[in-house]
Amino acid sequence: MEAIFRVDGTTAVTSPEAAGPWDSNMQHGGAPASLVVWASERIPTAVPMQVARVTIDLMRPVPVAPLTIETEVLREGRKIQLCAVRLRANGVLTVGATVLKIKKQAQPLPSDVIELPLDVAAPEQSRAEPQNSPFGMGMTIRAARGRFGGPGPGAIWYRANRPLIEGFSISQAMRATAASDFCNASSALDWQQWTFLNADLTVSMAREPVGEWILLDAVSWIGPDGAGLAMARLADTKGYFGRCAQSLVIEKR
Repeated sequence: MEAIFRVDGTTAVTSPEAAGPWDSNMQHGGAPASLVVWASERIPTAVPMQVARVTIDLMRPVPVAPLTIETEVLREGRKIQLCAVRLRANGVLTVGATVLKIKKQAQPLPSDVIELPLDVAAPEQSRAEPQNSPFGMGMTIRAARGRFGGPGPGAIWYRANRPLIEGFSISQAMRATAASDFCNASSALDWQQWTFLNADLTVSMAREPVGEWILLDAVSWIGPDGAGLAMARLADTKGYFGRCAQSLVIEKR
């Protein structure tokens, strides 16, 4: 399968498979979100570190077009690194993001500190869901509870099948971030009558996920004045490891 991006220096050439469900000329948020994480992981650290938090502001719709990647280290420390990633299309800022990395250091934790175990069906026991966007067609999606794109909360599994960056494997932080942008799929609103695009995405992780599957146990809150909030607990097949949130722009079609 063709990768979503081919990176040449500081330019990311975008495949048509990056498109989302709202407009064939506009990228699904999971595409630039995964590119942001990939770019941040290319920034060297003094000691081994893991991505703990990704915050992405979608400044304007991200076109299915070449993107220029800019990176900057905002703070370099012995225990953390905070870096900025900016994506520009034809010189215009489309994505501004920060990525926080934390030093990897094994800790002997008290016996009563345990991970929250998985409380929904595994991917293999969950229902296969159809997709409605080119980017989504590169994912395997299975519903453990609720329906993808259906009304109300849902616990949905995601597995990225299509390469995200040509020549590079998909990192665990990239998997979690790409899946997290589907958070608003568990909405209280009908896709046929409403649009609820996300203006941002924040992903926070207590540990790196393991394996290929990412679960979003998601719910959306819809306000009366054009704003909304999509939130999810993140899990892999071993248990829960993080949370994500999106601010939504609500409009009638």
